[in-house]
Amino acid sequence: MPDRLHRCRLLMGEENLAKLQRATVMVVGCGAVGSFAIDALARSGVGHIILVDFDRIEESNINRQMFATQNTLGHKKTKIAHEHIAAISPDINVTELDIFFDKNTILTVQPDFVIDAIDTIGSKVALYEWCNQNNIPFISSMGAARKTDPTQVKITKLSKTVACPLARQIRKKVRERGLGDFPVVFSTEHPAPQKTPDKNMGSIVTVTGTFGLVIANYAIKYVINSNS
Repeated sequence: MPDRLHRCRLLMGEENLAKLQRATVMVVGCGAVGSFAIDALARSGVGHIILVDFDRIEESNINRQMFATQNTLGHKKTKIAHEHIAAISPDINVTELDIFFDKNTILTVQPDFVIDAIDTIGSKVALYEWCNQNNIPFISSMGAARKTDPTQVKITKLSKTVACPLARQIRKKVRERGLGDFPVVFSTEHPAPQKTPDKNMGSIVTVTGTFGLVIANYAIKYVINSNS
């Protein structure tokens, strides 16, 4: 009887699937974008997933985060993400890092690839610097809020992004620190206006989820195309 990775094996081949099973991918941020990326990595055969997040699930997360339900409110995002992965494939090795990533963070892990799904500029830049210092390849999610068209989600270099206020701010910070260019997922759609005033920005799962799936696909392809 076919196992849980049978269809992946048919598409990728045994050798490439083995690469994914040997790989360690770290996802920093287990929310709107990160949760969909984590799910995709688990279903695609990645053997070790490192989860980094300090936050707990709130009711306002339910509209766009895979792990957010009425039953998970108040729980740590890393814990629920771990349980979600185990329900998909109990033989995946999962490391929970219940921390807020910033410039003072010290990590002893050495993943093969990093997915940045953080929504704080300072933390994003700190992660880029950590990846560069440790020679770890990564991809970063730009702004998915106030976007409504998933067909405009693309991957490009940070320097080539358009119509993304977050990417504009990140480019400035990256230049100030002398960091090089790197791949990002972003939307070419111009941000929609807020319908009601609020300190938070509106977002919808069809876009944030697409960001997560696209970013996970990039990580999967990177691992498959590597020499490991």
